[in-house]
Amino acid sequence: MNPHRILVTGSDGLIGRWVSHLLVERGHEVVALDCRDLTESRERYRKHVADIRDADALHAVIEAERPDAVIHLAARTDLDEAATLDDYDSNTIGVRNVCAAVRASGSVTRAVYTSSQLVCRVGYQPASDTDVCPTTVYGESKVRTEEVVREERGGDVTWCLTRPTTVWGPYMKAHYRNLLRHIEAGRYFHAGRSPLYKSYSYAGNIAHQYRQLLLAPDEAVHEKTFYLADYEPLSLRAYTDRIAELLDAKPIPTVPILAARALAATGDALNALGWRGFPYNTFRLTNILTEYVIDLSETEAVCGPLPYGFDEGVRETVAWYRNGEGAARG
Repeated sequence: MNPHRILVTGSDGLIGRWVSHLLVERGHEVVALDCRDLTESRERYRKHVADIRDADALHAVIEAERPDAVIHLAARTDLDEAATLDDYDSNTIGVRNVCAAVRASGSVTRAVYTSSQLVCRVGYQPASDTDVCPTTVYGESKVRTEEVVREERGGDVTWCLTRPTTVWGPYMKAHYRNLLRHIEAGRYFHAGRSPLYKSYSYAGNIAHQYRQLLLAPDEAVHEKTFYLADYEPLSLRAYTDRIAELLDAKPIPTVPILAARALAATGDALNALGWRGFPYNTFRLTNILTEYVIDLSETEAVCGPLPYGFDEGVRETVAWYRNGEGAARG
């Protein structure tokens, strides 16, 4: 398949920007859709401001634009512990609306729907695509996303699901930009001496994978689920050390695990007292210390080699941050 006109929902998000820009660079016609209007380079493609929870607005866009393919990225992605499943209706009602609009379009022949690795707890190795164990409301909402999409079995549209892992690179969210700020200011430390290997994804590589899922033969992708990440896991220790080096920051110190756990317990107490801004707690420490390396052989077989190496990705990210774009809040 070689789609010409592609609708990208969630086009102003981190992955959405990279995917949209890559598709334009490769000669595709991009129709962008987002509930916000943040992208500075929207002159590169047509942009619609609409919410996927508005079924009529969504149908109107697809009917007017007649895309050949859809890459669905729009979602609520935060991990608000106080939220309920109803608060993530973009990931439930919104996805149902997208599936219905695609099914009714008469033009779309390929759709790539985005879920999340957090349909399972971090570090869990599922035995099948439907073997899930979410530990957050967000993760549960993405389980619902997958259930809605899988109801499309037997239709005329070739579709697949993706489960991106942590994505880093230019345009990343404030939470990840804060990591660079803490490193630059000398406030970041290693918890223990483990290299901490993780299947993370550089934004330029995941954009490439999304495009390849559009181009692959139907039988290679139809009704399948693909984890998306760099094929070689990065070491969190090596990643942050390289960022510090490129930022001309002080070498990152190492704190013994017991001391890190004590600080995290202090953070738990402060959070319980209402100081939500304290950046270190047991939840964050557990995420840092949990290694996960995902078998990406099926993804690699379909998507092929990745365009960016580790050091090139870090250099581009630091350059973006130093140019002032990464310093912006929000």
